[in-house]
Amino acid sequence: METAPQSPFIRFLNSGYTRGHSKVPMPSLISHLNKTDQRKLIDNLNYLNLEEMRFICKMHAIPYTIWIEIESGERKRTSDTDRKSVVLGRIRHYLKTGRILGATCFLAHVVHLEGPPTKLRPSDRLYYGWYDKTNKDMIKLLKRLTDGEFKNGAIARILAREFWTSGEAPTFSEFAKAWTIAHKNGLGVREGKHPEAAWLTDRARNEAGMDWKAKRKRKAKEVLTVLAAV
Repeated sequence: METAPQSPFIRFLNSGYTRGHSKVPMPSLISHLNKTDQRKLIDNLNYLNLEEMRFICKMHAIPYTIWIEIESGERKRTSDTDRKSVVLGRIRHYLKTGRILGATCFLAHVVHLEGPPTKLRPSDRLYYGWYDKTNKDMIKLLKRLTDGEFKNGAIARILAREFWTSGEAPTFSEFAKAWTIAHKNGLGVREGKHPEAAWLTDRARNEAGMDWKAKRKRKAKEVLTVLAAV
């Protein structure tokens, strides 16, 4: 869980849970580094593991859990966490601008926490709170809509969250079509679209040798050492 901000000023910067950010002018927190070292730091953030990344978030009150809006208009923190790429984006923004971006919040009209109906139809919408890999009827419907191709995995989870983050709860038909396209195109690791997947990216570049774990730890330690002084 994120810790509370350490000062009223930080609380002010972190106020609100939407996609907006504070308009208070702040300098870059890494401007003391030369351009080469800045780029190295920003790139090497990809080598942080989840524990290290969340440690940085807690230290600087950067949100990494997902919030939802409920019918009353109140906002509630969930146990779900943002993808690594989203959280790293917030850390990079903070380092470059000194501002803390708000947490991801799914709006009330895409949230249904009571669970899906017993019998699902292609025209039913996929709400946050409904996607469940153990729901056999749901998986069966998605397989039928994708000619047996659908598989629960990273593509499905990323796609669902992209819909909900944009304020849309797609029908199962729409979700199945989007999944088919995404599945065909792949996650794009080889094309450099997911550098936060550091091991897969290095493997695609033939840079994941036998000493990769030591390489990751070394790069992560360098990042943490620099950020300890921020």
